[in-house]
Amino acid sequence: MPETKLISWNVNGLRAVLKKGFEDFLAHEKPEVLCLQETKISEDLVSGFSFTDYPHRYWNCAEKKGYSGTALLCRTEPLSVTKGIGIQKHDTEGRVLTAEFPEYYLVTVYTPNSQNHDENKRPRRLDYRTLEWDVDFLAYCKNLEKNKPVIFCGDLNVAHTEIDLANPSTNRKNAGFTDEERARFDAILEAGFIDTFRHFYPETTERYSWWSYRAGARKRNIGWRIDYFCTSPDLIPLLKSAEILDQVEGSDHCPVSLTLSH
Repeated sequence: MPETKLISWNVNGLRAVLKKGFEDFLAHEKPEVLCLQETKISEDLVSGFSFTDYPHRYWNCAEKKGYSGTALLCRTEPLSVTKGIGIQKHDTEGRVLTAEFPEYYLVTVYTPNSQNHDENKRPRRLDYRTLEWDVDFLAYCKNLEKNKPVIFCGDLNVAHTEIDLANPSTNRKNAGFTDEERARFDAILEAGFIDTFRHFYPETTERYSWWSYRAGARKRNIGWRIDYFCTSPDLIPLLKSAEILDQVEGSDHCPVSLTLSH
């Protein structure tokens, strides 16, 4: 049966990762679509990138230069491409890009980080992230789903359960593992979406997609699983594999993949 491989990667700066074997990675893996987050590219730079096997390239850049941003590199042309989720307060940071294909919508998302603690010892952007962004993004995906199944992928900036990070006990109140953020991921699952890695590996531990640059965390595998592929339940029969490509370096995140059979 024919297969479609999709890959998502928070590259933490496209220009930086291009100096660290990015194009070799692309040539080796040959995804049908590569979904990127944190490109840190501005609109005036996007015409300078050409990836031979990916003639259809789409960018959603933040208004603030050198910040955030998403991109899609596609082998075949989507039916349509949409920037953002249609809500002004969310759409200035280039965090969402949606491509419509015949069988599904594919959404790449870079979820806002709740950031460091404020004077009240709470992550500064936690309320915006959990009470506004998470709610509106899930509603956006559910609205797309009325037309056809949805795949959304990217850096969701949350480790869902205790097996999704190396040190759960010491991170309970830190950005990415607060009760509020984890509850919003619960809401994604309750809305019917499938965490594809856990679909295949429900109990697997010590598999992470992000490591701090500090204290040799990656070498010691002191990491977090915060990068995901989530799909509508209608796509379950097509799911062939979901992997974390933790051998791939170049960013503080590694790529994650989803393979569909048709």
